Amino acid sequence: METNPNIQIIDLNFQGIDHAIACFLVQKNDNHLLIETGPHSSIEALEVGLKGCDIGLKDLSQALLTHIHLDHAGAAWALAENGTNIYLHPAGKSHLHNPEKLMNSARRIYKDKMDELWGAMKDIQESQLIEVNDYQTLSFGDIRIKALHTPGHAIHHISWVYEDCIFTGDVGGVKIANNRVVPPCPPPDINIEDWVESIEKIKNEKPEWLYLTHFGVVDQIDTHFEELEEILWDWANWMKPKYESQAKPEEVVEEFQNYVAGQLRNRGATEKEILQYETANPSWMSVSGLLRYWRKKLEN
Repeated sequence: METNPNIQIIDLNFQGIDHAIACFLVQKNDNHLLIETGPHSSIEALEVGLKGCDIGLKDLSQALLTHIHLDHAGAAWALAENGTNIYLHPAGKSHLHNPEKLMNSARRIYKDKMDELWGAMKDIQESQLIEVNDYQTLSFGDIRIKALHTPGHAIHHISWVYEDCIFTGDVGGVKIANNRVVPPCPPPDINIEDWVESIEKIKNEKPEWLYLTHFGVVDQIDTHFEELEEILWDWANWMKPKYESQAKPEEVVEEFQNYVAGQLRNRGATEKEILQYETANPSWMSVSGLLRYWRKKLEN
C-alpha cells in the first residue's frame, strides 16, 4: 500500500506483542513531531524506533496526543522531562498536570497489573501542556497539522489532519492486518451518537489514508467507517439486554469475549491476530463501557 513518505510508523511492541500500539513520527525537511507517546512501559521501544529515524527523545520538541488514555499518552511525562511540549484537548490538560485521578481510575480497572502494563506516571508542568481547539491548525516549520475534536470514545479525543492523512487515535477503531475493524469501548466516556458524528467529521475532510494507533494504515475509508459504525451498534445492541437484566460486568465478560472472538474468526483472523486485538483493545473493558453507556442513555 502506498503511504505518506513523511510518516514513519513506530511499533511499540506493547507487552511483547507486535502490531498492537503505534506511535507516528512526522518528518519534513528538518522538522519533525510525534503523534502519540504510547505507555511509559514501552518507552524503550519508542526510543529504539526514533533512533532508527535518527531522532533521540531529547530531539522531540513537540508530541501531539489523540487523547490521554495511558496506551496513547502514558509516556508523555517522560518526553516532557526531556523538554517536549505536549499538545492535547483542553479537557485532558488537568489530568496530565495532576494525573492522580487518571491513575486512580485506571488502577480500579487494571488492579495489580497496573505497573506492568503502563509503567510510571508523573506530573507534567502546565507550561508544557498546550491546549488545542477544534479545527485549530498548528505550524511547526514545514509541517502544518489540524486538530479535529472527535468525541465518542473519549470526550478529550482529537484526530489530527496532516496533508491527506488523518491520525484517528481510537475513534477510527482497531484493525489488525486485513481483519475487521472493532471499536474500543472502555469506560467512562463512550457515547455512540457522538462517535458517529465524529466519523462523519473525519470523512468530511476527505482523507486518502487513516493512520490507526491500533494498528497501521487504512486506505478504504468509506468501507472502513461503514464497518466500524455497524459493529459499534452491533456491540451496543448485544449489550443492551444485559443492562436491562441488571447483569454485572463480570457476569458478561466471558460471553462477550467469545462473541468478539467469534466475529474475528468468521473474518479469518488467526489466533495470534485475536491476541493482538485483545492486547490493543481488551474486550472485557468494552463490557463496562457499553453497560455504562446504556445506563447514562436510559436513566437520564
